[in-house]
Amino acid sequence: MSDTSDVRAGPAGGDDQVFTRIALGLDGVQAAQHGRTAEARASFEVLWAALGERGDVFHRCVLAHYLADLQDDPQDELEWDRRALAAADSLTAERAQTYESALQVRAFYPSLHLNLASDHLKLGEPDLAREQLERAVRSLDALPEDAYSASIRSAVDELRQRLR
Repeated sequence: MSDTSDVRAGPAGGDDQVFTRIALGLDGVQAAQHGRTAEARASFEVLWAALGERGDVFHRCVLAHYLADLQDDPQDELEWDRRALAAADSLTAERAQTYESALQVRAFYPSLHLNLASDHLKLGEPDLAREQLERAVRSLDALPEDAYSASIRSAVDELRQRLR
């Protein structure tokens, strides 16, 4: 496991070491991409523990988002997705833009609410799933026109069909 001593460091302009580790596929992402879910989850949990509940909100949002996708239990997935949403709710545009100048916090919400909708559906809570899906739909206008956004819109449409 890699050293996590840089986790508590605050943003340093475009040189955000923790997010760079995550985005470049070090530790958890790399393990997840190779199907090593338990290893990926353990790696991110080490980062989460070092970061703490009071750590940088951008890092908390990203880590919780990744951790949600690595859970075996739908209830655990829901809890991590809730943590990601709570962190996004505390995230300022200025903090997000220290990582990438064009990054808009509003653009996080379609995916975050879509994930929560999916979690609720897995847990047999279709009404809660519909509520979260509606929130995802209402926030779609925050997405740019690119391949990632198209995949989110497609997933929203797919989940909408499943909920009918």
